[in-house]
Amino acid sequence: MKPLQISADTAVKLSQALGVPVEHLMHMPQHILLAKLAELAKSAAEDEHKNTDALNSSSASQSEDSESEEA
Repeated sequence: MKPLQISADTAVKLSQALGVPVEHLMHMPQHILLAKLAELAKSAAEDEHKNTDALNSSSASQSEDSESEEA
């Protein structure tokens, strides 16, 4: 199996994101790499969704506080 055809910078960034050594990443089968990238994207989307929910709930509580101060 030949190494992945990606640049050195991309390999370093992917290895850090996935938590695997660059040497392992370069010889990782493409279908496994794609599966790991899909898992990484899914977890990032879930984290973003949680952050958005937290922001929305904190801004809602702030608006409730300002309404109670006005009354």
